[in-house]
Amino acid sequence: MFFDAKEYATAARVLDGLVEEVPEQTGPRLLLARAYYHSAQLRRAERELRVIVERDPVEQYARLMLGRTLERQGRQEEAEPHLRLASALAGDFE
Repeated sequence: MFFDAKEYATAARVLDGLVEEVPEQTGPRLLLARAYYHSAQLRRAERELRVIVERDPVEQYARLMLGRTLERQGRQEEAEPHLRLASALAGDFE
């Protein structure tokens, strides 16, 4: 409901507690990263996304989000490998 209302900072506060309770679960951490991304807390989003891709290198959406997060920080060169891998994992071959 926080995402629907575009209250991303509030969503991040709620999800942060949930991630602390179940740090091994990808779903809540991915939602937390999205909340950070949409509330322009890009370093925090990057941190959460790096945890996910370290644990699961073929998590396509996390790779895509990490690439976009890095792009948004002006770090295009770092973003490219993540975006290419996300595209390949999604089956988007040229």
